[in-house]
Amino acid sequence: MPKFSIFILVFVFLFSFLGSAIYQVDAYDLDNSAILLPPSFEHFLGTDRLGRDILARLMEGGKVSLIIGVGSAFIASVIGLILGSMAGYFRGGVDKSFIVLVDLFLTFPTFFLLLALVSYVNASAWVLIVIISITGWMTTARLIRSESFKITSQPYIKILNIANASKLKILFKYYAPLLAPIYFVSFTFGVGGAILAESGLSFLGLGIVAPQMSWGTILSSGKDVVEIAWWVSFFPGLMIFLVTFSLINISNYLQQLTNKKEIQ
Repeated sequence: MPKFSIFILVFVFLFSFLGSAIYQVDAYDLDNSAILLPPSFEHFLGTDRLGRDILARLMEGGKVSLIIGVGSAFIASVIGLILGSMAGYFRGGVDKSFIVLVDLFLTFPTFFLLLALVSYVNASAWVLIVIISITGWMTTARLIRSESFKITSQPYIKILNIANASKLKILFKYYAPLLAPIYFVSFTFGVGGAILAESGLSFLGLGIVAPQMSWGTILSSGKDVVEIAWWVSFFPGLMIFLVTFSLINISNYLQQLTNKKEIQ
């Protein structure tokens, strides 16, 4: 059980959503007398080039980054679950249409597709959730489709189909429990991937727009002063690393559990 990774994730969520109740410093407060101050007792993680407190900004930016990560991963995983299970169960024309749709999306590199979509809209947290979801469901869908084919070939599914059992009942009662492990593995990977995607877009100036902030925008704001103020980029980068590394560990653990069940 990756207890340490779970502890890190719980800490990061509490830090982002409840930390401001303890550390009551305004993340938007400008102080021209405290520009690029290094970490100290007055500013625990230092300040940026506008005199804003980095610790307070990490808490505020963490809310946006985590909401985008969890929200887009949830939507993408649900889309992948629905489309993949339908393709594996109904087969025939539904499966052929599914393959064409997936191949169409995979024709374009995901990140460049993100760039193309974001360049035509004003990015916000909810817009990024939708865009990252649209470009991130294919891998989950293909995994679900592959597993659904195995389930469909089981004798009890064939008997249920012969008995004209409700297709929705079959999907929810028999498919959903067997597909749940794959769904949760894909979801945990998706959260990390979505946070990295948002951070990459924000770093390029195509993500969250000021005055909103995310870990990606804070990281980007320190790229021009990294030689004299390493802390501006280091701490948001560290938060992104901790979350994605923890999620990968948890995903690997869930995948190992799934593999053991299949072997048994």
